[in-house]
Amino acid sequence: MSPAPDERDRIRAAVDRILGGTPQRSNGALTIVALAEEADVPRNALTQRHVDLKNDFYDKVRARGAMPDSEKRLRGQVTKLKELRAEDAKELKQLRTDVEALVGALHQTQMENRQLRKQLADRPSNIRVLPTRPQPSPHADHVTATRSASH
Repeated sequence: MSPAPDERDRIRAAVDRILGGTPQRSNGALTIVALAEEADVPRNALTQRHVDLKNDFYDKVRARGAMPDSEKRLRGQVTKLKELRAEDAKELKQLRTDVEALVGALHQTQMENRQLRKQLADRPSNIRVLPTRPQPSPHADHVTATRSASH
């Protein structure tokens, strides 16, 4: 589909209406979407065919001391991402501290384990640790009693 012959004129008129505060077809936002809506053209007319008019629109918005809405949104996102990055950095610092503490505790435990093993290895051979007797189950008497009663 080829562009309408008056497309550029409609875009220029839409720029004037939006910047003049008198939009007729759009919400008057300082965005390409609103400009395309106001000019009654597809958005890609501004992003592909008439990039110069899109850039002029943004230049005029900035010249008035305003910031295009898309730029405001992007700046807001950048601010939020910087905040998230700072939070992540803080969390990473805490995690590094925690890991160092855990590694230290592990090292200490390993050293204590080595010392205990050495003490066990150094004990006299005539001392033996007796095996523990298995404890009868509290249900063992019940099972025996049930068997003998049924026979």
